[in-house]
Amino acid sequence: MNTDPILLEIVEGTLASVEREVETAIARTARSPMIRDAHDFRAGIHDRRLRKLTGRSYSALVHPVARDFPPEKMRPGDVFFHNDVYLSEGGIGHLPDLCVTVPVFHEGEVVAFVQAFGHHDDIGGAVPGSMPSHARSAFEEGLMVPPIRLWDQGVPNEAALRIMTRNSRMPDSLAGDLDAECSACLMGARRLAELFARYGRAAVEGCFDAIIDKTTETFRRELLSKIPDGTHVWEDYAEHDGVDPPRLHAQRITLTVDKAAEVPLIIDFTGTSPQAKGPINHAGDYADGVFLKKWLAPVLRNLADTPERAAELDVNEGVVPLIEMRFPEKGTLLTPIFPAPTNARTFVILRLLGVLAGVLAKATGGRMPADQETIRYTGVYGEDDRGPYLMREVLGGGSGGRHYADGEDTIHVVPDSRNIPAEFAEARWPFVVERLGLATDSGGPGAYRGGLGYDKRLRMLRDAGYMSIADRSILSCWGVNGGRAGRPFRVDIDGEEMEGLVDDHPVRVGQVIRIRTTGGGGWGDPFDRDPDRVAADVRDGKVSPEGARDDYGVVLATGASGPVADGEATAELRERLRAARGPAPFFDRGPGYPLLSGGRTSADVDDPGR
Repeated sequence: MNTDPILLEIVEGTLASVEREVETAIARTARSPMIRDAHDFRAGIHDRRLRKLTGRSYSALVHPVARDFPPEKMRPGDVFFHNDVYLSEGGIGHLPDLCVTVPVFHEGEVVAFVQAFGHHDDIGGAVPGSMPSHARSAFEEGLMVPPIRLWDQGVPNEAALRIMTRNSRMPDSLAGDLDAECSACLMGARRLAELFARYGRAAVEGCFDAIIDKTTETFRRELLSKIPDGTHVWEDYAEHDGVDPPRLHAQRITLTVDKAAEVPLIIDFTGTSPQAKGPINHAGDYADGVFLKKWLAPVLRNLADTPERAAELDVNEGVVPLIEMRFPEKGTLLTPIFPAPTNARTFVILRLLGVLAGVLAKATGGRMPADQETIRYTGVYGEDDRGPYLMREVLGGGSGGRHYADGEDTIHVVPDSRNIPAEFAEARWPFVVERLGLATDSGGPGAYRGGLGYDKRLRMLRDAGYMSIADRSILSCWGVNGGRAGRPFRVDIDGEEMEGLVDDHPVRVGQVIRIRTTGGGGWGDPFDRDPDRVAADVRDGKVSPEGARDDYGVVLATGASGPVADGEATAELRERLRAARGPAPFFDRGPGYPLLSGGRTSADVDDPGR
């Protein structure tokens, strides 16, 4: 079917507008800080064939709803809800991610779906926030809800809502968030129904096909063409699971590229470690791995000709036909067996982004960015004059250096997410934000430096409990193509260093919690970085004078506006440092790796020739 190009532009623009309008409505009407202020949620639009049409962000799946409630039995005004990890077909990673799905109707039939899912404050379980870091079972993590009809033809199921809010430590926030999400998705469904009414079902669905086909062809032509045919292997690691002592929990990818094949990319996870006792597992082996295909595909955009072009490329269902996923047998980190806990599954799915980037770096001679780790949960909870409270924040970190630019500072993998404003935090919770800035020297040294993480300090005004769900507290974000690893995650409370996984460490009034999040890995040899750029980083407080000397081999002199590079002394120092170091490794995993690897500084798969 030939698609009218003007109508195609209209439909694409309408989908993007509806998605944005749904997210804006949720942000303006939700109650919890995690949704309203931190924006840890996203919307998605899917067609009647369950294909994701929009590509600004990843989303959950409609598959489990359509599995349990056939579309022919859905009615206008219905709203479906689920958060059950093992009954979500891989679309939900942990129980605090609550998902709302609304069908779109045209002439009495379902023609599309509007969906929203996000990370909510509390859905029950062993600890406030529903992310017990030492959980051994999903039953400790909170209330599991399989797909249910939460609204029936416009009438809310009050009994189900009462059960959910009764299980939450923050019932008012949960009720407000759910109401916001249901109302926003219903509004989005009305907007899409207007699109079908105006242009007709056949024309609009023809545009849906064209949108998806365009993505498939664009990725095949512009991105996959940059990867040589062949097979490459790489792996990276989570460092702890909250139960066993820290060790290397491997996630391995064997990437096979055959551009002439109907499915040009095969991603094989064989070699991934057995499922963990603690909550770092991710149930990814459902629906042929369709969630993970769309989760990992954005990494391919780094192969675009320019960063501007990369930013233009959406990731919708069009990437799915290009990738085949092969999972190991049941019982691994990616194929856990119910009721294995999953609340810290970010340790695995974030690491997989880096594993795919690493294996592509081997395949393309280092063209991919260095590593980043941009989600970790920190927070405090207790009681104040208004009753129980929970402050939990998803602080970002630095992204990896790229072959053309430094990494970005303090980013988050979820689009539009942000830190909680200090003014709001101090008005709502019993602490003072004494500092919120960049963590000096946290970015991995390189010809292109890794982005910096946060340096945040909270002084408690009342006794409280501290919590943390964070990886990369031992291991670092790796550097590539001669770049060095970034600094790992660090938290200390009045000088006492915390582990990455903490449920309830006591914090006394007057004590200071200092949080320094991860820096991205560096790209390229740091001794190749322009000395004037290093001096500028020192003037900006991103690199210390000691870091300039030790990490970059730059000798500083005093200039009129601050430190400047001494060119002659720098050249001499770099010559000595290069000779002492020898060739820079292709991958640098940082000083934490030998602690968990028996003293080895690199893995067998790090050799770019293997």
